[in-house]
Amino acid sequence: MNAFVETETKTVSQAARILPAPKLPNDRWQPLEIVFWLLPIAAYFAFPGYLVLISQIMIVGLFAVSLDLILGYAGIVSLGHAAFFGLGAYTAGLLSVHGWGEPLSGLLAGGVVAGVAGLLTAFLVVRGQDLTRLMVTLGIGLMLFEAANKAAFITGGVDGLSGMMVGKLFGTFEFDLNGNVAFWYSFAVLFIVFAVLRRVVKSPFGLSLIGIREGVRRMPSLGVNVNRRLVAVFTLGAVIAGLAGALLAQTTQFVGLDSLGFPRSAELVIMLVLGGTGRLYGALVGAAVFMLAQDYIAGLNPTYWQFYIGLLLVLIVLFARGGILGGLERLLQLVKPQRKEQP
Repeated sequence: MNAFVETETKTVSQAARILPAPKLPNDRWQPLEIVFWLLPIAAYFAFPGYLVLISQIMIVGLFAVSLDLILGYAGIVSLGHAAFFGLGAYTAGLLSVHGWGEPLSGLLAGGVVAGVAGLLTAFLVVRGQDLTRLMVTLGIGLMLFEAANKAAFITGGVDGLSGMMVGKLFGTFEFDLNGNVAFWYSFAVLFIVFAVLRRVVKSPFGLSLIGIREGVRRMPSLGVNVNRRLVAVFTLGAVIAGLAGALLAQTTQFVGLDSLGFPRSAELVIMLVLGGTGRLYGALVGAAVFMLAQDYIAGLNPTYWQFYIGLLLVLIVLFARGGILGGLERLLQLVKPQRKEQP
């Protein structure tokens, strides 16, 4: 019996030596990441006539990252995420209309209001499963949309909230028509928030979210309070969405009723499918591809541009599982063995 135990122990130890040790998340910035963040700066100088479009891509990318945090990492499906985006936008817009046009405080106020709304609704969302969560988030979004539509004396209704007077950034930089200040403002907010979220998803908290997504029934046995983690990440996602909404309101100085609409939430899901969920960078890539394709195709065919967007989505799902970044990762995996075989 002892000899059998010793043999099995040796076998297990040998297998442990053969199997690679699991890699812990690395917080170091990789060269490709640095190149990625240099691309917007290069676009600023290469395409000075498209600064407004690039700024909106970065803002929508921030919005997509907020959904990727709760969907790609925690597995919380949502069809009403635009509710928090719209709350942030209207908060910053109303503050500006009523005389408080300081950008940074308005931005933070939009995030706080959206975060409070996310915290209050999170307890309803996390109690159900996927279908229930879809219906609850969709219902919340629809109710806020109709409330904003009915309260036209506050929100402007279908005409939108106009008359915003956004002050100078840091009391020095005034928002211009060319979009120079808006570009750097959007880029700075996106990078700072992304750097924070990048650290969050690589922390034990982020790893626990992945564990909940992959095996929610097993996590309590490890001492993880699943509902508390889901409420926390849902609230954080709402805060980021509110920041994106406030940022869009300040840079465009207008808030439309569509910021709360279901189509905006649906487009967000499409962006994540295009780029790849559970990656953070996939949200940014998907937002850029969607908005650039929309701008280009709508210019060619203003009537049927949605057909081609749908065709692009179908092709991505069929031939690039995991989105664009997932497809690129598989291509790299196919190329690496070939490189090793070469002398």
